[in-house]
This record gives sequence, C-alpha cells and structure tokens, in this order.
Amino acid sequence: MMSGISTIVTGAGSGIGRAIAERLGADGYRVLVNDLSLERAETVAAGIRSRGGAAVAFAGDVSSEADSASIHTAAVKAHGTVGLLVNNAGIAHQALFENLEVHDFDRMFAVHVRGTFLMTKAVLGPMLAAGKGSIVNIASQLGQIGGIELAHYSGAKAAIIGMTKSLAREVSSRGVRVNVVAPGPINTPLVMELSREWRERKKSELPLGRFGEPEEVAATVAFLASDEASLFVGQTLGPNSGDVML
Repeated sequence: MMSGISTIVTGAGSGIGRAIAERLGADGYRVLVNDLSLERAETVAAGIRSRGGAAVAFAGDVSSEADSASIHTAAVKAHGTVGLLVNNAGIAHQALFENLEVHDFDRMFAVHVRGTFLMTKAVLGPMLAAGKGSIVNIASQLGQIGGIELAHYSGAKAAIIGMTKSLAREVSSRGVRVNVVAPGPINTPLVMELSREWRERKKSELPLGRFGEPEEVAATVAFLASDEASLFVGQTLGPNSGDVML
C-alpha cells in the first residue's frame, strides 16, 4: 500500500486507463482521473472515492499544450507534487496504409506521442527537483511487431517505447524511473472499435488463446510504480498473451 502519492492517469475514463486508476486508487495513490469527457472521468473518480480512495476528475486533451499544463496544475492543487504519471491516453483507427489520410496519421501521433511528451514535460521538472518519481507509459505490442491496418498506431506506439528508453537513460540516475507497458489486445472499448475480422485473426495468433483484461494490465502498472520495481528502468513489460516473447 502506497502512502498517498499524487498520481495522474490520462485517458482514464474507460478501458485500461480506468482499470489503472481504480487499481492505483485501491493501492492508496491519490489519483487525478483525466479523460476527454469530464462525465466519464468523474464516474471513475467517484467510484474510487466510494471505496475509500482519493480521486478527482479533470477533463483535458493531452495533445494540447495548454490542457496538459492544466491537468498537471489540477493534480498538484488536489494532491500535491506529482510522484507518478501514467501516460495512457490513446485512440484507435484502422485502415490500410495506402488508405491512410494525413489527418489520421497526425491525430494518432498527436494523442499518443505528443500527449506523452507534453504530460511528461509537465511533471518531470518537479520530479527531478524532488529527486524521485515514476513515469509509466502505455504502448502496445504492435509497437514491437507491427500490425496489419494499424501502421500509424504501431508507429506511434514504437515511438513511445523509444522515447521511454531515451528518457530513462537521462533521468534514472536522478531518481526518476521511466518504464513502458506494451499490452497485447485487451478487452476494451478501444479494441472493440477494430473490425471483428481483425480481432478474430489476432486471437488465433495468441499462444494464450485469449485477449487480456484491463485489470491484468493495471497489475503490471502497479508493479512498475511500486518500490518493488526499483531496478526496472527503461524496460518494456508485455502483458500480451504471448504475442511477443522477449
């Protein structure tokens, strides 16, 4: 049980982000639940509070520099200096590379990569000043192996993995640990946006034979955020049903 560490979880109104926020809230973290929808964020935050945890909701688009700064400011106001950031916010879109439009590509990288960059920039200075902190970025196993009809998504997730490793080399010696979780397909609304054909093909490829549950990813995040993961820096952990084996 952690003792009240101020935490931001982005994209936490549903799916993996919601499970992460709920798990961290149950573990004693003081959570700011971020989502584009204030209603979704407040539903999650209220659930955490109803179970005895500490949580506030805040709407904002992580790809916006102004919104990212506001999210950070709200977390500090509510719970103090942020000690844990989980960059989870993401979107899904499916198309063959030849059919991708520039705006599809740009929006994918804006949310996943620019959003991770902006939120990390917001919290990093105070973490370094305090000499402690943890950042956990949510990528995907498709950032390691690619995915049919998901070139822009896979590319954005690969960028997150590369950025995580680079930042970890820069700041680990100054007390801030940075790691990445690269889940396989998980039973979430985002994955349900992909075609049934894609989901059935992917399921048949998995050694475990099933998609994961959001709570299984949340458990990995909770481990990386904890003191038990003190030797983990720049690592990519893969709750991925065996799709990637390293």
